Amino acid sequence: MQNSKSPLAALTLGAIGVVYGDIGTSVLYAVKEVFAGGHVPFTPDNVYGVLSIFFWTLTVIVSIKYVVLVLRADNNGEGGLIAMLALASQAVKDKPRLRQALLGIGIFGTSMFYGDGVITPAISVLSAVEGLDVVSPTFGQAVIPLTLAVLLGLFIVQKRGTGGIGRFFGPVTLVWFFSIAVLGISHIVRHPEILKALSPYYALRFMWLQPGTTFIILGAVVLCVTGAEALYADLGHFGKKPIRLAWFGAVMPALTLNYFGQGALLIARPEAVKNPFYMMAPDWALLPLVILATMATVIASQALITGAFSVTKQVVQLGYLPRLNVQHTSVRDTGQIYVPAVNWGLFVAIVVAVVMFRSSSNLAAAYGIAVTLDMLITTTLTFFVIRYGWGYPLALCIAATGCFFVVDLAFFASNLLKLLEGGWFPLMIGCCIFTLMITWKRGRAILNEKLQHDSLDLRSFLESVFQQPPVRVPGTAVFLTAQPGTVPNAMLHNLKHNKVLHEHNLFVTVRSHEVPWIGLDKRAEIESLGHDCWQVVLHYGFKNDQDLPRALELIRARGCELEPMTTSYFLSRDVVVPTIGGGMAGWREKLFAQMHHNAGAAAEFLNLPSNSVVELGSKVEI
Repeated sequence: MQNSKSPLAALTLGAIGVVYGDIGTSVLYAVKEVFAGGHVPFTPDNVYGVLSIFFWTLTVIVSIKYVVLVLRADNNGEGGLIAMLALASQAVKDKPRLRQALLGIGIFGTSMFYGDGVITPAISVLSAVEGLDVVSPTFGQAVIPLTLAVLLGLFIVQKRGTGGIGRFFGPVTLVWFFSIAVLGISHIVRHPEILKALSPYYALRFMWLQPGTTFIILGAVVLCVTGAEALYADLGHFGKKPIRLAWFGAVMPALTLNYFGQGALLIARPEAVKNPFYMMAPDWALLPLVILATMATVIASQALITGAFSVTKQVVQLGYLPRLNVQHTSVRDTGQIYVPAVNWGLFVAIVVAVVMFRSSSNLAAAYGIAVTLDMLITTTLTFFVIRYGWGYPLALCIAATGCFFVVDLAFFASNLLKLLEGGWFPLMIGCCIFTLMITWKRGRAILNEKLQHDSLDLRSFLESVFQQPPVRVPGTAVFLTAQPGTVPNAMLHNLKHNKVLHEHNLFVTVRSHEVPWIGLDKRAEIESLGHDCWQVVLHYGFKNDQDLPRALELIRARGCELEPMTTSYFLSRDVVVPTIGGGMAGWREKLFAQMHHNAGAAAEFLNLPSNSVVELGSKVEI
């Protein structure tokens, strides 16, 4: 969560760097793509109309929807689609079927984030490096190799963490916004009449006279709001006030000035439509601008990669993915994590996207479906939050979200026109991730039902064991079990092969909840089972770090003494059994079995090998 002691200026500067890096680099390609498609005749009236649509898209979607409305829907100070999903599911918890439907919709939207996570870094970095082609056509052959080199360097440094470079995000991005604002002003002063496009009259006139063309170009106009979801996702890091102050005080003015500057340039020099952003700059500033743009796009990509790590961790803790290797890159900030599987999976997909599409214009055809679908889902979930969670009147809820739903639906429908041109690519990635998530969730549910059906009651088992007690050895054994009140297989194997029982025994179950944070005062529930045995249930939010050794230390003062050097975890591998008579399709059952195998022996709780023994007090990464 955000540091309440951080000064407002520092938080605002950080928000400029992290939250708005993506939307700030959209000026590189948004205007170009609207006119590059050939659907809009190049006339001054159409330039005015397109600029007006850009301005009011930013106003309606970003300023009003996200900054004013959606930021209010915080989940204990946290934002993002997972936080909104948790709020919505809690709001309708008394409606099981509706709750399940919303969970499915929300998880599908989360899976679409990964599709967006592939296209956004690819189009951002590629569009920045394409400025070399404006500097000199001889550099054109170097665009793809240099783009791949920049991306490779970006993904290599991820394992070192973002702490070292994070302090430069804000200043560099602030320089970027200042530079694009100056570029825009330099052309607006030559043609100040371009500012008339601020009036909604020109947008409405364009849509009235050319409704078909308007619908088609919405797929390109949406490029100007790339990264709008980051406003909500980074709420917990910066807070509402810094995010709002950064948007209205720096980001939106700079974007508006640059877009209108590009419009003024196009009216004066229609041939600049090839790349209006770079052609705004004087010759001497082109190369420095390419370097600055590349730095800005790397920062924008970094923020998205970091978001992918965080989303993955949250989804894992909600039980929709198997345990992955999560490495903490900071001893002070638990939010700084590195997930190797996600890092290199994203890199491979991004390389495929760059090599396959080869230009930012082609990538623009692939962009839009995933992000507009996420926007549509966010609006849908917002309705259920304000209606059932906040208890607002139905008419007010429909009025508050209905307008945004229509706008989001129009953008999504327009982007469907690009499905065969490349829109299938992020959609395919999202659908594959969604299949993995649902398969894992359903597979674990079936497996747990099977294990619970075949399991022994813990209390009854302990009573029978202590009628003729085995040899008790010094120390504490921690048995991890998916269901409280059942005998873990690891204990049965220990008694069968070693014929001993530890002096103290803990039967631990971990519960993940649909809230971002659960405090230490509510972390552990402990129940005595007699004979120095205890049932322990540990509770975590989806943003908590599941550090079991630290959590178990909390129960020392509650009647259970633990000695770190003599406490061991016992973990056993669950057996994946085939279902009989249904449950999952055969191919999904095989997929789950393979995922379960790859997750390791302790997929339910820890990244440790089967039958592992670890000392309490050691740092366990999960």
